[in-house]
Amino acid sequence: MMIPSWFRRLPWVSPAKRLEWFPPFDAMSIRVLVLEDDWRHVCILLPLNRFNRNPGGGMFGGAIAALADPVAALACDRVFPGHQVWTRAMKLDFRREGRTDLTLRFDFESGQRDAIATRLAARRHADPVFEYGFYDRNDALCVQVENTVAIRPGDYRSGQRKKRR
Repeated sequence: MMIPSWFRRLPWVSPAKRLEWFPPFDAMSIRVLVLEDDWRHVCILLPLNRFNRNPGGGMFGGAIAALADPVAALACDRVFPGHQVWTRAMKLDFRREGRTDLTLRFDFESGQRDAIATRLAARRHADPVFEYGFYDRNDALCVQVENTVAIRPGDYRSGQRKKRR
């Protein structure tokens, strides 16, 4: 079910609820535990249930990938308004099987924000790499995420490059 755009703009609907009600995430029954206004720190619970349990009893990697994919891009969109952002590349390192609910932990360090802002001012685009992870109930790292985000000017058009002289 799509959420009407007018509903998403209602001031009483928190950004955390909007994220939880995003249709793909709503279907996964995620719960936003922490979502700081400036996306400095994000924690999202991905519950292990009958819909995302693989035949071996652990968390299905596709559910992990689906949740990991947009988090860094959403943070960049919030921190750098007026730019186009998307996930350019993502690498998942499955270090141990997730046999409990998993918590995604993402931190947007101020030093990294400053470096990206400097790069955007100088070159108008940036491709920062973010590292974050999924942790089990015992606080063990199960999946390490390396996510590269493309940040482009608001007037960017894919496939059109300036001719170099």
